Amino acid sequence: MTGATILGCAGPVLSRDEAAFFRQADPWGFILFRRNVLDAAQLRALTGALRDAVGRDAPVFMDQEGGTVQRLRPPLARDWPDACAQRGDAAAIRLRHRLMAAELRAVGVDGNCAPVIDVAGPDTHPFLRRRVWSDDPADVAAKARAAAEGLLAGGVLPVLKHLPGHGAANADSHLTLPRCTQPLDALVARDFAPVRALADLPLGMTGHMVIEALDPETPATLSPVVLRYLRETLGFGGLLMTDDLSMNALPGTLPDRAARAIAAGCDLVLHCSGDLAEMEGVVAASGALGAPWRAETALAARRVPAPIDIAAATAELDRLSNPQV
Repeated sequence: MTGATILGCAGPVLSRDEAAFFRQADPWGFILFRRNVLDAAQLRALTGALRDAVGRDAPVFMDQEGGTVQRLRPPLARDWPDACAQRGDAAAIRLRHRLMAAELRAVGVDGNCAPVIDVAGPDTHPFLRRRVWSDDPADVAAKARAAAEGLLAGGVLPVLKHLPGHGAANADSHLTLPRCTQPLDALVARDFAPVRALADLPLGMTGHMVIEALDPETPATLSPVVLRYLRETLGFGGLLMTDDLSMNALPGTLPDRAARAIAAGCDLVLHCSGDLAEMEGVVAASGALGAPWRAETALAARRVPAPIDIAAATAELDRLSNPQV
């Protein structure tokens, strides 16, 4: 039975022990990082080996936002800018992500942990700020919609992050637990607005931050109150994964984090380090996928892309990104 996990591996080649473990654990999907990338042929072989290990066309994800967070680099991908430095309107964003999807698909990756739908504000941490399009929630929603459309057109599943909104939080969750102190009406008008606008999209990722207006003690990833609000009030119906369980924002052991996330309402837990001993504990605590209908709906959005003329699309993107004034 498919596990409620998305897992990483240690290096550029799948080891015999990793393959055996994945065969038994049967994670729903995989995630790759720079440590897993040497060249195009190697990466295609690795993504194929991961799918062979579970005996199905499992989704393979990367974080390919551009700029600060970009796992594929030249020559495997264009040197994409951070969101805050991107130029052009929704058409340019859509085309940029269509080209990004082509780069990912060329090496066997068909999921992108993007777009970021956080809204910039006075408390946004600098590490997140440069990954955010705007301080205008309508602009963020429109650009994120275009990005998701470009990825889907290119056969890549987008993952909205960080739900229900990380922009008002005041720290980097890789290092410590951020807190969002804004009142609920301010969050609804600003930080939660892109979630509501994009609630129909197939996948999302939680944020590891305390939203004091909803649950003053528990990070969103582990909070039944926050995740119920995400589902029932904001209307997000997609497959919901955690952000990386290994980040310092979360309390407890990795198995405890995994069990609490699933109990709170996450469909999948994301474990990124590729450490086999850690993965064993996470898999045991996560159990089997509990919402197969949401997983099936998400996978149904992954389609074979129409051919694209890369040179022509690149020229058009350059034109859209540099309008004449």
